[in-house]
Amino acid sequence: MNQSILENLIHVGPLVTLGVFACAISIERFFALFTAYPLRNAEQFFEAIQTMINDNKVSEALALCDRRQKSPAAQVVREGILRINQTEDVIENGLGMAVSEAQERIQKRTGYLATIANVATLMGLFGTVLGLVRSFEAIGGASAQQRSALLASGISTAMNATLLGLGVAIPCLLVYAIYANQTNRLNKELEKSAMKILDLIKMKFYNQNAPVKKVG
Repeated sequence: MNQSILENLIHVGPLVTLGVFACAISIERFFALFTAYPLRNAEQFFEAIQTMINDNKVSEALALCDRRQKSPAAQVVREGILRINQTEDVIENGLGMAVSEAQERIQKRTGYLATIANVATLMGLFGTVLGLVRSFEAIGGASAQQRSALLASGISTAMNATLLGLGVAIPCLLVYAIYANQTNRLNKELEKSAMKILDLIKMKFYNQNAPVKKVG
């Protein structure tokens, strides 16, 4: 690390702290958004759910969802299955609440990365201005020989503050953009899963109540 940064650790400490928080959030959200939350083999999952529902194996369908309890989409499907014998309005309201809760879970903490990026940029700018002010104050009472050295040191400190601020902000914005895109994809997966389980339940109800056609 640059010597001027070490000499002004109190000045750059908040930026370093923000960088540590950003790294922790990025790592946690990465494993959540890209490893835990996506519904793997979605087609096979819904085929199995459809077969179990048609065969009245509700407990087995619930168990299948429980095996994917980290996936918000699977939990939305589970909420639909729990209401399989209720009215259509009850099922739709339950699915709507489940989707809303799952979306909050998916979006949790990702927005902090954008906030950290903005704060880091402003803190870097603040450090730059503060460093320049201190350098001009220092050279005000210095001799002609000392002025150039003091001015160079102050400008170096100010630029390092800007550099560190941007060094935190730019990666945060890039990671936030990637995570926001994955969040949108997972939200669409939630809505699609809710529509699929509702359709499966309606199909089963229709088949059970469909009139028997007479032959001849």
